[in-house]
Amino acid sequence: MKVALCPGSFDPVTNGHLDVILRTASQFDKVVVAVAANPEKLPLFDVEERLEMLNECLAEKDNVEAVAFDCLLIDMARQVGSTAIVKGLRAMSDFEFEFQMSQFNRQMAEDIETFLVMASPEYTYLSSSGIKEVVSYGGSIDGLVPEGVARRLYDKFGGPAAAGASGKE
Repeated sequence: MKVALCPGSFDPVTNGHLDVILRTASQFDKVVVAVAANPEKLPLFDVEERLEMLNECLAEKDNVEAVAFDCLLIDMARQVGSTAIVKGLRAMSDFEFEFQMSQFNRQMAEDIETFLVMASPEYTYLSSSGIKEVVSYGGSIDGLVPEGVARRLYDKFGGPAAAGASGKE
């Protein structure tokens, strides 16, 4: 069975993340979405909340599961039986970072390959940090994150939760 590992902080998960995960799921027998604890990033949502959001978004996909991790990525890949790490790319800056990380990983584990998936054009600008900034200033995130994620964001920032998850009045 071919297992892909899709790691990230997913703070919060966006439609761009889901696009990469679902496209990966169509190419592999199983996809493990690995949520990095990474407390240095000062996440808005704790690991359990991020797992909940991912599980809600991916509930209909039988070959995708979300798990938390707090170890080297190659160690996580071995734990789940994966020889493929899949990362989404939006821009050249993503490529430079992911290229460097893939070289580190390859140095430690030659049997684990990194696959870089280009973001779909409609998501090339989308980032979790951008989403959080927009919501923090009361802006709309319609179409950028799933409804349940939007609702949680509006709850955290006191945004248009009363108007519904979409923020429309």
